[in-house]
Amino acid sequence: MTADAADIAMSLDAVRTLARTTLLRAGLSAPHADAVAETMVAGERDGCTSHGLYRLLVATNSIRAGTVRTDAVPTRSEPARALVRVDGGGGFAQLAFETGRGMLVEKARAYGIAALALNNVVHFAALWPEVEWLADQGLVALAFTPSHAWVAPAGGTKPVFGTNPIAFGWPRPDTPPFVFDFATSAVARGEIELHRRAGRSIPDNWGYDADGAPTTDALAALNGAMRTFGGHKGSALAAMVELIAGPLIGDLTSRESIVADGGAGGSPLGGELILAIDPAGFLGDAVDAHLVRAERLFAAIQGQGARLPSQRRYAARAESLAHGVRVPARLLADIAALVEQA
Repeated sequence: MTADAADIAMSLDAVRTLARTTLLRAGLSAPHADAVAETMVAGERDGCTSHGLYRLLVATNSIRAGTVRTDAVPTRSEPARALVRVDGGGGFAQLAFETGRGMLVEKARAYGIAALALNNVVHFAALWPEVEWLADQGLVALAFTPSHAWVAPAGGTKPVFGTNPIAFGWPRPDTPPFVFDFATSAVARGEIELHRRAGRSIPDNWGYDADGAPTTDALAALNGAMRTFGGHKGSALAAMVELIAGPLIGDLTSRESIVADGGAGGSPLGGELILAIDPAGFLGDAVDAHLVRAERLFAAIQGQGARLPSQRRYAARAESLAHGVRVPARLLADIAALVEQA
Protein backbone atom coordinates (compact mmCIF):
# COMPACT_ATOMS: atom_id res chain seq x y z
CA MET A 1 0.00 0.00 0.00
CA THR A 2 1.35 3.46 -0.91
CA ALA A 3 1.42 5.82 2.04
CA ASP A 4 -0.44 9.09 1.55
CA ALA A 5 1.53 12.24 2.31
CA ALA A 6 -1.35 13.29 4.58
CA ASP A 7 -0.97 10.14 6.68
CA ILE A 8 0.74 10.25 10.07
CA ALA A 9 2.91 7.36 11.30
CA MET A 10 1.89 6.00 14.72
CA SER A 11 2.95 3.08 16.86
CA LEU A 12 0.25 0.74 18.11
CA ASP A 13 0.96 1.93 21.66
CA ALA A 14 0.31 5.48 20.50
CA VAL A 15 -2.95 4.36 18.89
CA ARG A 16 -3.96 2.70 22.16
CA THR A 17 -3.09 5.78 24.22
CA LEU A 18 -4.98 8.09 21.88
CA ALA A 19 -8.06 5.87 21.86
CA ARG A 20 -8.12 5.41 25.63
CA THR A 21 -7.43 9.07 26.42
CA THR A 22 -10.12 10.27 24.03
CA LEU A 23 -12.69 7.87 25.45
CA LEU A 24 -11.88 8.87 29.03
CA ARG A 25 -12.11 12.56 28.14
CA ALA A 26 -15.49 11.86 26.56
CA GLY A 27 -16.68 10.50 29.91
CA LEU A 28 -16.33 6.74 29.51
CA SER A 29 -15.34 4.82 32.65
CA ALA A 30 -11.87 3.28 32.71
CA PRO A 31 -12.98 -0.39 32.36
CA HIS A 32 -15.06 0.49 29.30
CA ALA A 33 -12.35 2.74 27.85
CA ASP A 34 -9.80 -0.06 28.12
CA ALA A 35 -12.06 -2.63 26.46
CA VAL A 36 -13.29 -0.32 23.70
CA ALA A 37 -9.82 1.02 22.92
CA GLU A 38 -8.50 -2.50 22.29
CA THR A 39 -11.01 -3.10 19.50
CA MET A 40 -9.86 0.13 17.84
CA VAL A 41 -6.22 -0.88 18.18
CA ALA A 42 -7.10 -4.23 16.59
CA GLY A 43 -8.81 -2.48 13.69
CA GLU A 44 -5.81 -0.24 12.95
CA ARG A 45 -3.36 -3.10 13.51
CA ASP A 46 -5.11 -5.38 11.04
CA GLY A 47 -5.67 -2.78 8.33
CA CYS A 48 -9.42 -2.56 9.02
CA THR A 49 -9.41 1.22 9.23
CA SER A 50 -13.19 1.61 9.23
CA HIS A 51 -13.06 -0.22 12.59
CA GLY A 52 -9.96 1.56 13.88
CA LEU A 53 -9.52 5.08 15.27
CA TYR A 54 -12.35 6.28 13.05
CA ARG A 55 -14.65 4.55 15.53
CA LEU A 56 -13.66 7.13 18.16
CA LEU A 57 -15.96 9.51 16.30
CA VAL A 58 -18.73 6.92 16.42
CA ALA A 59 -18.29 6.01 20.10
CA THR A 60 -17.97 9.62 21.21
CA ASN A 61 -21.11 10.53 19.29
CA SER A 62 -23.05 7.83 21.19
CA ILE A 63 -21.68 9.10 24.51
CA ARG A 64 -22.66 12.69 23.76
CA ALA A 65 -26.05 11.64 22.41
CA GLY A 66 -26.74 9.93 25.73
CA THR A 67 -27.50 6.60 24.08
CA VAL A 68 -24.84 4.64 26.00
CA ARG A 69 -24.30 4.24 29.73
CA THR A 70 -20.74 5.37 30.31
CA ASP A 71 -20.37 3.68 33.72
CA ALA A 72 -22.49 0.55 33.19
CA VAL A 73 -21.36 -2.51 35.14
CA PRO A 74 -22.22 -5.73 33.25
CA THR A 75 -23.90 -8.47 35.28
CA ARG A 76 -23.49 -12.16 34.48
CA SER A 77 -25.99 -14.98 35.00
CA GLU A 78 -26.47 -18.64 34.00
CA PRO A 79 -29.92 -19.36 32.56
CA ALA A 80 -28.96 -23.01 32.05
CA ARG A 81 -25.91 -25.27 32.36
CA ALA A 82 -24.55 -24.46 28.91
CA LEU A 83 -25.79 -20.89 28.71
CA VAL A 84 -24.30 -17.59 29.87
CA ARG A 85 -26.11 -14.28 29.84
CA VAL A 86 -24.52 -10.88 30.42
CA ASP A 87 -26.71 -7.82 30.86
CA GLY A 88 -24.57 -4.93 29.68
CA GLY A 89 -26.70 -2.32 31.42
CA GLY A 90 -26.76 -0.13 28.32
CA GLY A 91 -22.97 0.09 28.07
CA PHE A 92 -20.70 -0.77 25.16
CA ALA A 93 -20.60 -4.45 24.21
CA GLN A 94 -16.84 -4.93 24.59
CA LEU A 95 -16.84 -4.99 28.40
CA ALA A 96 -19.92 -7.22 28.45
CA PHE A 97 -18.09 -9.72 26.25
CA GLU A 98 -15.05 -9.64 28.50
CA THR A 99 -17.36 -10.28 31.46
CA GLY A 100 -18.86 -13.43 29.95
CA ARG A 101 -16.17 -14.93 27.75
CA GLY A 102 -14.29 -16.86 30.46
CA MET A 103 -17.44 -18.65 31.61
CA LEU A 104 -18.39 -19.33 27.98
CA VAL A 105 -15.06 -21.11 27.45
CA GLU A 106 -15.51 -23.13 30.64
CA LYS A 107 -19.00 -24.24 29.65
CA ALA A 108 -18.02 -25.10 26.08
CA ARG A 109 -15.25 -27.33 27.37
CA ALA A 110 -17.51 -28.92 29.96
CA TYR A 111 -20.53 -29.56 27.70
CA GLY A 112 -19.08 -29.53 24.19
CA ILE A 113 -21.16 -26.54 23.10
CA ALA A 114 -22.26 -23.39 24.90
CA ALA A 115 -23.82 -20.02 24.15
CA LEU A 116 -23.33 -16.50 25.44
CA ALA A 117 -26.09 -13.90 25.12
CA LEU A 118 -25.11 -10.26 25.52
CA ASN A 119 -28.18 -8.19 26.31
CA ASN A 120 -28.78 -4.46 26.50
CA VAL A 121 -25.46 -3.48 24.92
CA VAL A 122 -24.44 -0.74 22.49
CA HIS A 123 -22.59 -2.23 19.54
CA PHE A 124 -20.46 -0.39 16.98
CA ALA A 125 -17.48 -2.69 16.38
CA ALA A 126 -16.57 -5.69 14.24
CA LEU A 127 -17.21 -9.20 15.58
CA TRP A 128 -13.95 -10.81 14.45
CA PRO A 129 -11.95 -9.89 17.59
CA GLU A 130 -14.43 -11.90 19.65
CA VAL A 131 -14.46 -15.06 17.54
CA GLU A 132 -10.69 -14.87 17.04
CA TRP A 133 -10.20 -14.71 20.82
CA LEU A 134 -12.38 -17.80 21.26
CA ALA A 135 -10.61 -19.65 18.43
CA ASP A 136 -7.31 -18.88 20.15
CA GLN A 137 -8.72 -20.84 23.09
CA GLY A 138 -9.18 -23.85 20.79
CA LEU A 139 -12.90 -23.36 20.22
CA VAL A 140 -15.00 -23.02 17.09
CA ALA A 141 -17.01 -19.81 17.42
CA LEU A 142 -19.90 -18.02 15.73
CA ALA A 143 -21.24 -14.56 16.55
CA PHE A 144 -24.28 -12.61 15.37
CA THR A 145 -25.70 -9.17 16.12
CA PRO A 146 -28.36 -6.91 14.59
CA SER A 147 -27.93 -3.12 14.49
CA HIS A 148 -30.14 -0.18 13.46
CA ALA A 149 -32.62 -0.60 10.61
CA TRP A 150 -30.45 0.72 7.78
CA VAL A 151 -30.79 -2.07 5.20
CA ALA A 152 -33.64 -2.84 2.81
CA PRO A 153 -34.70 -6.46 2.23
CA ALA A 154 -34.18 -7.85 -1.26
CA GLY A 155 -37.08 -6.66 -3.41
CA GLY A 156 -37.68 -3.60 -1.22
CA THR A 157 -36.13 -0.16 -0.81
CA LYS A 158 -37.01 0.78 2.79
CA PRO A 159 -34.86 -0.12 5.82
CA VAL A 160 -35.84 -3.18 7.87
CA PHE A 161 -32.58 -4.97 8.73
CA GLY A 162 -29.38 -3.85 10.30
CA THR A 163 -26.03 -4.53 8.68
CA ASN A 164 -26.29 -7.73 10.76
CA PRO A 165 -22.77 -9.16 10.70
CA ILE A 166 -21.91 -12.85 11.02
CA ALA A 167 -18.48 -13.94 12.26
CA PHE A 168 -16.87 -17.39 12.42
CA GLY A 169 -13.63 -18.61 13.95
CA TRP A 170 -11.87 -21.98 13.55
CA PRO A 171 -8.76 -22.91 15.58
CA ARG A 172 -5.67 -24.03 13.68
CA PRO A 173 -2.52 -25.69 15.04
CA ASP A 174 0.65 -23.59 14.82
CA THR A 175 -0.99 -20.83 12.77
CA PRO A 176 -3.52 -18.05 13.44
CA PRO A 177 -7.15 -19.15 13.33
CA PHE A 178 -9.35 -19.12 10.27
CA VAL A 179 -11.67 -16.16 10.81
CA PHE A 180 -14.24 -14.36 8.74
CA ASP A 181 -16.56 -11.50 9.60
CA PHE A 182 -18.90 -9.92 7.11
CA ALA A 183 -21.99 -7.78 7.13
CA THR A 184 -25.06 -9.20 5.45
CA SER A 185 -25.39 -5.79 3.81
CA ALA A 186 -23.56 -5.17 0.54
CA VAL A 187 -20.91 -3.24 2.46
CA ALA A 188 -20.29 -2.09 6.01
CA ARG A 189 -21.99 1.18 6.89
CA GLY A 190 -18.67 2.55 8.10
CA GLU A 191 -17.27 2.04 4.59
CA ILE A 192 -19.99 4.25 3.13
CA GLU A 193 -19.29 6.84 5.81
CA LEU A 194 -15.58 6.81 4.92
CA HIS A 195 -16.53 7.45 1.28
CA ARG A 196 -18.69 10.37 2.40
CA ARG A 197 -15.87 11.84 4.46
CA ALA A 198 -13.48 11.53 1.54
CA GLY A 199 -15.97 12.99 -0.96
CA ARG A 200 -15.93 9.81 -3.05
CA SER A 201 -18.88 8.27 -4.85
CA ILE A 202 -20.04 4.73 -4.08
CA PRO A 203 -21.02 1.92 -6.47
CA ASP A 204 -24.70 2.16 -7.41
CA ASN A 205 -25.40 -1.31 -6.02
CA TRP A 206 -24.58 -0.34 -2.41
CA GLY A 207 -27.73 1.58 -1.56
CA TYR A 208 -30.85 3.56 -2.38
CA ASP A 209 -31.68 7.19 -1.79
CA ALA A 210 -34.67 8.24 0.32
CA ASP A 211 -36.95 7.90 -2.72
CA GLY A 212 -35.86 4.29 -3.34
CA ALA A 213 -33.69 4.99 -6.39
CA PRO A 214 -30.18 3.51 -6.74
CA THR A 215 -27.56 6.12 -5.86
CA THR A 216 -23.81 6.70 -6.09
CA ASP A 217 -23.98 9.47 -3.48
CA ALA A 218 -22.71 8.22 -0.12
CA LEU A 219 -24.77 10.66 1.94
CA ALA A 220 -27.92 9.81 0.00
CA ALA A 221 -27.39 6.12 0.71
CA LEU A 222 -26.79 6.83 4.41
CA ASN A 223 -30.06 8.76 4.50
CA GLY A 224 -31.90 6.18 2.41
CA ALA A 225 -31.31 2.44 2.63
CA MET A 226 -28.40 0.09 2.14
CA ARG A 227 -28.69 -3.14 0.14
CA THR A 228 -28.06 -6.70 1.23
CA PHE A 229 -25.23 -8.62 -0.41
CA GLY A 230 -26.19 -11.38 -2.80
CA GLY A 231 -29.77 -10.24 -3.13
CA HIS A 232 -32.25 -12.64 -1.54
CA LYS A 233 -29.47 -14.74 0.03
CA GLY A 234 -28.09 -11.88 2.06
CA SER A 235 -31.62 -10.85 2.90
CA ALA A 236 -32.41 -14.29 4.32
CA LEU A 237 -29.22 -14.28 6.40
CA ALA A 238 -30.06 -10.81 7.70
CA ALA A 239 -33.49 -12.05 8.78
CA MET A 240 -31.87 -15.01 10.55
CA VAL A 241 -29.58 -12.66 12.50
CA GLU A 242 -32.55 -10.51 13.49
CA LEU A 243 -34.31 -13.56 14.92
CA ILE A 244 -31.50 -15.37 16.73
CA ALA A 245 -29.82 -12.26 18.15
CA GLY A 246 -33.11 -10.47 18.82
CA PRO A 247 -36.26 -12.31 19.97
CA LEU A 248 -34.40 -15.57 20.72
CA ILE A 249 -32.32 -13.88 23.43
CA GLY A 250 -35.01 -11.41 24.48
CA ASP A 251 -33.48 -8.36 22.83
CA LEU A 252 -34.27 -5.73 20.19
CA THR A 253 -34.58 -6.11 16.46
CA SER A 254 -32.92 -3.49 14.28
CA ARG A 255 -36.24 -1.70 13.74
CA GLU A 256 -36.81 -1.61 17.50
CA SER A 257 -33.25 -0.40 18.07
CA ILE A 258 -33.62 2.61 15.81
CA VAL A 259 -36.96 3.46 17.42
CA ALA A 260 -35.30 3.27 20.86
CA ASP A 261 -32.61 5.66 19.58
CA GLY A 262 -35.32 8.26 19.07
CA GLY A 263 -33.39 10.19 16.46
CA ALA A 264 -30.36 10.74 18.71
CA GLY A 265 -28.07 9.18 16.12
CA GLY A 266 -26.27 6.84 18.53
CA SER A 267 -24.93 3.37 17.83
CA PRO A 268 -27.32 0.39 17.89
CA LEU A 269 -28.72 -0.88 21.17
CA GLY A 270 -29.57 -4.57 21.40
CA GLY A 271 -28.06 -8.00 21.81
CA GLU A 272 -25.49 -10.41 20.50
CA LEU A 273 -25.47 -14.20 20.38
CA ILE A 274 -22.15 -16.04 20.53
CA LEU A 275 -21.85 -19.81 20.13
CA ALA A 276 -18.73 -21.72 21.17
CA ILE A 277 -18.03 -25.36 20.27
CA ASP A 278 -15.22 -27.48 21.63
CA PRO A 279 -14.09 -29.87 18.84
CA ALA A 280 -12.92 -32.36 21.47
CA GLY A 281 -16.48 -32.48 22.81
CA PHE A 282 -17.57 -34.15 19.59
CA LEU A 283 -14.37 -35.94 18.64
CA GLY A 284 -12.64 -36.93 21.88
CA ASP A 285 -9.20 -38.44 21.29
CA ALA A 286 -9.69 -38.20 17.52
CA VAL A 287 -9.77 -34.40 17.58
CA ASP A 288 -6.22 -33.86 16.35
CA ALA A 289 -6.66 -36.18 13.38
CA HIS A 290 -9.80 -34.36 12.27
CA LEU A 291 -8.22 -30.94 12.68
CA VAL A 292 -5.51 -32.17 10.31
CA ARG A 293 -8.25 -32.97 7.81
CA ALA A 294 -9.42 -29.37 8.12
CA GLU A 295 -5.89 -28.24 7.29
CA ARG A 296 -6.10 -30.20 4.04
CA LEU A 297 -9.15 -28.13 3.13
CA PHE A 298 -7.25 -24.90 3.74
CA ALA A 299 -4.31 -26.22 1.72
CA ALA A 300 -6.63 -27.04 -1.19
CA ILE A 301 -7.92 -23.46 -1.14
CA GLN A 302 -4.56 -21.77 -0.90
CA GLY A 303 -2.82 -24.26 -3.18
CA GLN A 304 -4.61 -22.83 -6.21
CA GLY A 305 -3.81 -19.23 -5.34
CA ALA A 306 -7.04 -18.43 -3.52
CA ARG A 307 -6.87 -16.37 -0.34
CA LEU A 308 -8.36 -17.35 3.01
CA PRO A 309 -10.52 -14.51 4.33
CA SER A 310 -8.29 -13.80 7.34
CA GLN A 311 -5.00 -13.76 5.41
CA ARG A 312 -5.06 -10.07 4.52
CA ARG A 313 -5.62 -9.06 8.14
CA TYR A 314 -2.80 -11.27 9.39
CA ALA A 315 -0.42 -9.86 6.78
CA ALA A 316 -1.36 -6.32 7.80
CA ARG A 317 -0.92 -7.31 11.44
CA ALA A 318 2.63 -8.54 10.86
CA GLU A 319 3.48 -5.29 9.11
CA SER A 320 1.96 -3.03 11.76
CA LEU A 321 3.49 -4.96 14.66
CA ALA A 322 6.87 -4.37 13.06
CA HIS A 323 6.44 -0.85 11.71
CA GLY A 324 3.33 0.72 13.22
CA VAL A 325 0.46 2.17 11.21
CA ARG A 326 -0.35 5.31 9.24
CA VAL A 327 -3.45 7.28 10.15
CA PRO A 328 -5.02 10.04 8.02
CA ALA A 329 -4.08 13.49 9.34
CA ARG A 330 -7.65 14.67 8.82
CA LEU A 331 -8.96 11.92 11.10
CA LEU A 332 -6.41 12.81 13.78
CA ALA A 333 -7.50 16.44 13.53
CA ASP A 334 -11.13 15.41 14.01
CA ILE A 335 -10.13 13.34 17.05
CA ALA A 336 -8.14 16.25 18.48
CA ALA A 337 -11.22 18.43 18.11
CA LEU A 338 -13.19 15.85 20.12
CA VAL A 339 -10.68 16.10 22.95
CA GLU A 340 -10.86 19.90 22.93
CA GLN A 341 -14.65 19.77 23.11
CA ALA A 342 -14.62 17.44 26.11
